[in-house]
Amino acid sequence: MSYARQVPLPLTYEGNQLACAYRADIIVDQQTILEIKSVEGILAVHEAQALTYLRLSGCKSALLMNFNSIRLKDGLRRFVR
Repeated sequence: MSYARQVPLPLTYEGNQLACAYRADIIVDQQTILEIKSVEGILAVHEAQALTYLRLSGCKSALLMNFNSIRLKDGLRRFVR
């Protein structure tokens, strides 16, 4: 599988182009974004961040992973376009 780390995501707002508005942690096979966190709990702002990256990148899915949870499945959220 191919992957890229710290992928810049461009943004166009009101005609202004920002070449690197955001950076996705990891993009796998140009289809899935992995957004990695280590926080007490996943908040709405983290989910909004993953959804924004998903929309800007054109990828099909995103995984928001929180490694600061007892069980990994408790800290995992999946988003699909």
